[in-house]
Amino acid sequence: MRTIELRPGEETIRLGQLLKLVDAVPSGAQVKDVLTSGEVAVNGEPEERRGRQLHRGDIVSVAGQDDVRIG
Repeated sequence: MRTIELRPGEETIRLGQLLKLVDAVPSGAQVKDVLTSGEVAVNGEPEERRGRQLHRGDIVSVAGQDDVRIG
């Protein structure tokens, strides 16, 4: 499992931003495709909203990649 630390002063990060940050998608335009394909889960639950706010302790799973924990 990989941990992504939020920047000082940040409390959340959007799911779409995280997917780009960890190279789960090659471009922002493809975030929607990955989300609607059912390949993304947050804390074990399928998630399709690119604007989902992620908080410290959340775990994001993308099919075929290591899980990412928000730290």
